[in-house]
Order: sequence, then C-alpha cells, then structure tokens
Amino acid sequence: MHGFDMAVAGPEIARVLAPGGILAGLWNILDDRVEWVAGLARVSGSAAVGPRDTRTSWRAGTAGAHLPKPDAAARFGSPEQAEFPHGQRRTADSLVATLATRAGMLVMPEPERKATLHRIRAFLANTSETVHGEFRLPMLTGVSRTRQW
Repeated sequence: MHGFDMAVAGPEIARVLAPGGILAGLWNILDDRVEWVAGLARVSGSAAVGPRDTRTSWRAGTAGAHLPKPDAAARFGSPEQAEFPHGQRRTADSLVATLATRAGMLVMPEPERKATLHRIRAFLANTSETVHGEFRLPMLTGVSRTRQW
C-alpha cells in the first residue's frame, strides 16, 4: 500500500479489523495504457510521476502489498483489484503546475527541477492531444481490497 509499510501496519490493521473484515485502498492513477500518458510518465521521471501513479506501476505495486514477510504470519487473503475510468480537464500549464507540487519534485535540486519541468512542458507542447488548450487527462481510480483471515 502506498504511503505506509504493510509489514508494520498489517499487524495493527488486522488487530483492529473485525474477523473477516475487509481492507481496501483507493488510488487515483494515470491511465498509461493511453500512449501519450505513458510518454508523459517516461519524460516526467519518478519525481513527478512516482511509484504507483500509473496503472502499470499501481497494479504491480499493490498486487502483493498485503503479503507478509517470509517470517511473519499471513493476515489477509488474495487481493482483488478493480479500476474505474475517469478523467480530469487540464491544460498544459495546470498539469505542469500540479506535477511541480509532487514531493519528489519539491525536494529536487533547483536546476534538475527546472530541467524536468521544461522536459514535461516540451512534451505537452509537442503532443497532439495536449497542444491545443484544454484536454482530458485519462485517469483511473484503482481499488485493491483483501479480506482478513
């Protein structure tokens, strides 16, 4: 699960859940099955589009998040994943402004940050889907759930 370590959080979550309770997480992720979105993720780098921010990385990153470390007891069953498509109306400026606020971007040395934002702007300025004003940023809400044993 993004934002915390299940090896640490899992035992506490299992302790407070009712027997057979469900642990679920939701993520708003970029739909990188769309070619230009995958390109945006590539040129942005991990500081702007980080782990589990795209469908590909989210599916891989959450598939085993509930699994215990080899020396720990299993607390949850197999996860189920579902995705629900939606989108956000954006402009190149609004998308760059949002990506600039990502934690990885905020701690980046200023010259590297400027270069990354310049790369993103150049990509959006040269992509047919994003070059003419407002566009729809393809997204998904990814849901992962698992039942406590």
